[in-house]
Amino acid sequence: MKIEFTLNNEKINIDVQASARLLDVLRDDLGLKSVKEGCGEGECGACVVLVNSRAMNSCMLPAGAIMGKSVVTMESFKHTERYKAIEAGFLKAGSVQCGFCTPGFIISTESLLNQNPNPTDEEIKEGLSGNLCRCTGYNMIIEGVRLAIEMGGGLW
Repeated sequence: MKIEFTLNNEKINIDVQASARLLDVLRDDLGLKSVKEGCGEGECGACVVLVNSRAMNSCMLPAGAIMGKSVVTMESFKHTERYKAIEAGFLKAGSVQCGFCTPGFIISTESLLNQNPNPTDEEIKEGLSGNLCRCTGYNMIIEGVRLAIEMGGGLW
């Protein structure tokens, strides 16, 4: 099936099975390695991408479901001012250790702040609840989001 969508601000037209996981299409067919398979069950957030500006687990999303939609991965997002603010906040708070979960947390943070530019700590916890980290504990990540908001100076 031909699937047409926008990927990282570029129109894509690719022939794949509609039931193929978006994760596999992005990694195997399109070579985007920031999207990782952790659990393969939509529980860990390592495969999170933005679909029409909302965080979604690409391991649970059939490629056919993105027809006509916009998909953004870290490969594109890392060139934005919003990314730079999130990165700075995460670095200052020590939110990153091994880095495996980091792309998913960053994309989820962007989705959260798109919807709520000044969340409470509870709203941050809820907004990032689909992401797992085995290294940092979550307090440093929550602090990283807080710092990103502050350092972003109204970007969201």
